Amino acid sequence: MTAPTLESFTHQALDEGFDEILVREWAPDLVLDTHTHLFAVSVYVARGEYWLTVGDKVQHLQAGDTFRLDRDVPHAEHYGKQGATIWVARANRE
Repeated sequence: MTAPTLESFTHQALDEGFDEILVREWAPDLVLDTHTHLFAVSVYVARGEYWLTVGDKVQHLQAGDTFRLDRDVPHAEHYGKQGATIWVARANRE
């Protein structure tokens, strides 16, 4: 499978009903304790790695990986030694 471009990620996300696209740069070794968002997300890891914890499940995400998370789902994030760049599509509307 060919890696998406930011443009193709954006078009697909908007077609799926997401209404905001962000490029987020996360610092090396950053830890974000358990929190929630008021929006659903679809995420593509463009660079680096991190660990996403939802409940008892820890998912190791690396460049090329994707995931989705519904709004109000408690989760924690721990970014790797190189930090990470992620593309985030948000669904701000219910």
